[in-house]
Amino acid sequence: MKNFYITTTLPYVNSSPHIGFASEIVQADVLARFHRLYGDEVVFNTGTDEHGQKIFQVAQETGEDPQVYCDRFAGQFFALKEMLNLSYTHFIRTTDAHHMKAAQEMWRRCDARGDIYKKNYRVKYCVGCELEKTDSELVNGRCPLHPNRDLELIEEENYFFRFSKYQKPLLDLYEKYPDFVVPEKRFNEIKRFVEGGLEDFSVSRLKSKMPWGVPVPGDEKHVMYVWFDALTNYISTLGWPEDEKNFVDFWGSVPEPNAIQIAGKDNLRQQSAMWQAMLLSADLPSSRQIFINGFITVDGQKMSKSLGNVIVPQEMVEKFGVDGARYLLLTMGAFGEDNDLTWERMTERYNADLANGLGNLLSRVVTLAGDLPFDFGKITFPVDDSWDRMISHMDYGPLLGIVWMTVREANRFVDEQKPWELKKTDAEKFESVMRKLLGDLFEVAHLLESFLPQTSEKMKRALETREKIALFERV
Repeated sequence: MKNFYITTTLPYVNSSPHIGFASEIVQADVLARFHRLYGDEVVFNTGTDEHGQKIFQVAQETGEDPQVYCDRFAGQFFALKEMLNLSYTHFIRTTDAHHMKAAQEMWRRCDARGDIYKKNYRVKYCVGCELEKTDSELVNGRCPLHPNRDLELIEEENYFFRFSKYQKPLLDLYEKYPDFVVPEKRFNEIKRFVEGGLEDFSVSRLKSKMPWGVPVPGDEKHVMYVWFDALTNYISTLGWPEDEKNFVDFWGSVPEPNAIQIAGKDNLRQQSAMWQAMLLSADLPSSRQIFINGFITVDGQKMSKSLGNVIVPQEMVEKFGVDGARYLLLTMGAFGEDNDLTWERMTERYNADLANGLGNLLSRVVTLAGDLPFDFGKITFPVDDSWDRMISHMDYGPLLGIVWMTVREANRFVDEQKPWELKKTDAEKFESVMRKLLGDLFEVAHLLESFLPQTSEKMKRALETREKIALFERV
């Protein structure tokens, strides 16, 4: 047994949960469940990012106190635990009192290293990204990720973090861990970014202009820049800095980092460079590995309220059920790539793989097997190093493809062997056929434990008791 730590990013609470984050947290959930099956002690962290200009502006527009606004939306993200049957152990909010104290301690440690200083600056700022933008990053003068938002020009005195100091230490970190960022193309992207030279970034805002943030230690006129505050959640959730033992047990130590992170590609720079530089500055262990996923579009277009094409997790669960939604989120395409969804394609896959495939197979086998005795305890499962490797690299699509190959072959075997006829004409062969099918389905149920936990449990119960259940209904 060992300790295992995984965290999602913390989504902003400026809108309801969308399927991009739902995909991220389900992917993390699979890895957390897999490690528990191996007997590991797991910390699975998620939560909500609640400070910053974007939140402050939206709260002002709705006429709400920012904390009341955050409380309302944080509840929607917490509700994902039951909605998607998630197994996270920690849910942290960046407005939690302990987190804010931890963020201030992170500031003090970076400051003690001489990595925080004050200067006047003028910059173009995208509120949607909560990031400064250089002209080379803009398309037609706008942020390509938020083309409908006007950039803000910020000109004031702020505190800065000496990001430029950490170019070589970051490159050394990347060389030490050749799989530090997955997939490889995202790793190459962040290495090119760092090799191109780093510019110090602002880590504070004037409280008089933007009061919604963690107070800067020793300067009541400033609050922390949202990213400096929010990134610290990954360690504050472990009780850092007070609970040093828990922190080392799960986050790791300088020579042996342990933490796994998962994020979207719009978080690549923040997670794999900015956060790592902050950890280096504070003399804390780096992350061990960061998984970077792609974007989800709907019918070839970016999800947008104005287009009316936004898909939310609740809609998927209402139509396909909890495990149906999980299955679709896990098989929408290759990890790390941009993937496109439509309701039509999701319905087609759900019916083909789940309702007509697995659900129909289980129903046929349980009905035909009747009270035929079968010792499930003697089944051995063909999980080898290649399976472990694919799990640890979040290659969930190919893994589930292997499972469904077994399902399709078992359905074909039923059609070929016609056990309903064998039952009348050849009892010995009937029993042989049914035992193979019972074993195949129990193997499938076992392999689905981390992916579709409710389905796995229902299948095992049905196979052991011969209880007839409707596993998946056609939609």
